Amino acid sequence: MSAAHLDELLAAKEIVVCCGSGGVGKTSIAASIALGAARRRDVTALVLTVDPAKRLATALGLESLGNREVEVAPDVLAAAGVELGGRLFAAMLDTKQSWDELVMRHAPDEATAMRILTNRLYHNLTARFVQSHDYIAMERLFELHASGRYDLIVVDTPPTRNAVDFLDAPQRMAEFFGGRLLRWLTLPYRVGGGRGARMVNAASKPFYQVADRLLGSKFLEEIAEFFLNFQSMYDGFVQRARAVELLLCDRRTSFVVISTLESAPLREAEAFCSELRKRSFSLGALVLNRTLPGYFLDPQARAVASRLQRDASKVAHVHAGEWGQDVASVERVLSTVTTSFERFGAVAQHEAALKKQIVDSPTTVVTVPNRSADIADASGLAWIATHLFAEPTTSEAVQ
Repeated sequence: MSAAHLDELLAAKEIVVCCGSGGVGKTSIAASIALGAARRRDVTALVLTVDPAKRLATALGLESLGNREVEVAPDVLAAAGVELGGRLFAAMLDTKQSWDELVMRHAPDEATAMRILTNRLYHNLTARFVQSHDYIAMERLFELHASGRYDLIVVDTPPTRNAVDFLDAPQRMAEFFGGRLLRWLTLPYRVGGGRGARMVNAASKPFYQVADRLLGSKFLEEIAEFFLNFQSMYDGFVQRARAVELLLCDRRTSFVVISTLESAPLREAEAFCSELRKRSFSLGALVLNRTLPGYFLDPQARAVASRLQRDASKVAHVHAGEWGQDVASVERVLSTVTTSFERFGAVAQHEAALKKQIVDSPTTVVTVPNRSADIADASGLAWIATHLFAEPTTSEAVQ
């Protein structure tokens, strides 16, 4: 299918969520989608990486990436041969800073916010609790979209093994802060006015006795104080969780699943495509990265390779002297090259068969050929964007 369809897909979208297993080039693809959109149209695009990817800053010519969006300098892109029709920004999620800003924004008053921010449990929660990272990423996405500063936001998510957790994070965080365990922990402080309250029912009393022995009364009190303060923002959590869920299901949002044609990443990609359909999310495209170029399947190219293999000795005798080489060396090189071409052709045929067998794939399937050079700068990202947004020329595919 023509890669131009990806451009048609993005023309109607405001958020693109890129998902894929680790090591398939997901961050590079996400950045290339944002760059390609800004290059082809007069849009302001942002690539937001949730999974720390410091190489992205280097590729975009930035000294560093953090929670604040940074514009990619047009002169840096121009030096790499990239001219934008719009503007390109990049940011990398800072979990701690995002949580601090959320608390300051949603706490009922400044005193409550400061009690939360200075609590030791808060620092452990934001630094080590997996759901907190996923939740704040969705919160940050919601905030950036609501700001209206960007026409297109491209999100680089964690690997797909955690992607379902990423999607469920808003609801799980809301459930956690409204859960039975936290109600038990905070019950004496809510009904009795402080530590040592007597208004604890008989069923729960042994729980507090054991907790006191294991954790110590001071630590238990600190836990209860933290969650009491945090629960003052509970209604906001529930409202934002619902709003984020609605945003993810909105027709303005699309998911792009990224994979290679290796068995393990492809299985994960197929499973995630099925999961997205099950949840009624918009599955916009499947990007198959690092595939073999299509010319390995070209019948004419294969015919040339077969003939050169058959006539290697004749060609070597004709041209060896002209090239200043002995006949045996030229024949050996020609034979090796043509054999390699045929082997790559067999792999390309296998890849083509795999693509036909992919189940639950979206309407748009885009392939990005393998590139011998590493994707280390804006020109490399632009090269990927060429394959995502337009049919590549033969010369581009060879690079």
